[in-house]
Amino acid sequence: MRHPQPDPVKPGQESVWDYPRPAIAEPTGAHIVIEHGGRVISDTRNAVRVLETSHPPNYYIPPDDIAEGVLRRAGGTSFCEWKGAARYWDVVVDDDVLERVGWSYPSPTPGFAMLANFIAFYAAPFDRCLVDGEEVIPQPGEFYGGWITSKVAGPFKGIPGSRFW
Repeated sequence: MRHPQPDPVKPGQESVWDYPRPAIAEPTGAHIVIEHGGRVISDTRNAVRVLETSHPPNYYIPPDDIAEGVLRRAGGTSFCEWKGAARYWDVVVDDDVLERVGWSYPSPTPGFAMLANFIAFYAAPFDRCLVDGEEVIPQPGEFYGGWITSKVAGPFKGIPGSRFW
């Protein structure tokens, strides 16, 4: 299937169509904040972002920068052809349980070693997720976990008709 026409790139933006395939991981100094139920789940400047053609970035957060006591191991696993075997995490805030909203790679492939035990989160279930103070829009599609900000130009994988991009 033919890829879509990339959106015009405005000053200060990156096009997801310039991101590589296969994906890469790189450290980022972006300020990542996740809030839910009146609580800060994470506040970090030590994240790693994963970039892949047609996808907005995923942000992986070091465990030390996640609030104590909010993570609970969830059932199930999945496999990424580039990163390896993933495990899933629930986030528990008081009586609110957000099931399987996080994932990590305890033993990632060598090219993604920097992700070891860092945790990425879907943005949609949380009250608010921020990148450098900007509230993110979740990547479309139930499977994808990218975070869309004004700094990335699409179109993004997950919209109707993008299955075979």
